Amino acid sequence: MSEQIAKIGIITASDRASAGIYEDLSGKAIIDTINSYLTTPWEAVYRCIEDNQKTIEDTLKDLVDNEKCCLVVTTGGTGPALRDVTPEATEAVCDRMMPGFGELMRAESLKFVPTAILSRQTAGLRGSSLIVNLPGKPKSIKECLDAVFPAIPYCIDLMKGPYLECDEEVIKAFRPKK
Repeated sequence: MSEQIAKIGIITASDRASAGIYEDLSGKAIIDTINSYLTTPWEAVYRCIEDNQKTIEDTLKDLVDNEKCCLVVTTGGTGPALRDVTPEATEAVCDRMMPGFGELMRAESLKFVPTAILSRQTAGLRGSSLIVNLPGKPKSIKECLDAVFPAIPYCIDLMKGPYLECDEEVIKAFRPKK
């Protein structure tokens, strides 16, 4: 039996994309961080898109429904500005929400900056995929992923997705003992 390659969607929602500027340090930070965590082969399905709700919704649906990503991680659009609509787009396409992810990310970020309370990161389930919204700064992305990623492989297990193994010297995934 051949080893299944996990597909993970990476979305950067940026008002810079609508201006034709596609340099994306945040998307690269997500890819680099996940590369450091996983020993399981995986493929990044990457999109840098305009920061508007319809485009975000359509891209989330495409990555889950068509690309069959078991996990989609977004960056950008989680603040209080009027143009920040990633959480609304995520909620619109998800079947069920996973509020613990956003709660933990904000709690972790508050250790570093008092403005973390302004963040609106969230997570939800669409079909058999987990969607997680991260903040936009590479440093914050790593801090938030360090906090929530230990639960992600088990969440994907519960949804019958690919088995994600982590480098335990970098991050230890939580799975209940059998």
